Amino acid sequence: MFEKMKPIIAAQLSVNEDEIRTESNFKEDLGADSLDLFELVMALEEEFGVEIPSEDLESIATVNDVMEYLKSKGVEA
Repeated sequence: MFEKMKPIIAAQLSVNEDEIRTESNFKEDLGADSLDLFELVMALEEEFGVEIPSEDLESIATVNDVMEYLKSKGVEA
């Protein structure tokens, strides 16, 4: 799942894929702002066919948080 997410994250946040780690914090490590995160969530929803309600976003800070969230929603890697 991480390998599938890396190019999406890199494109949405204008960062190099090499900078993205599972423990990367979207705001602190990858320089995302709230608009970046909103667009990233939309791209991930489209890619993985899952809806991520805005109230759930508060608990998602790192790449690993997204992967755990998607797994909890039944998304397979």
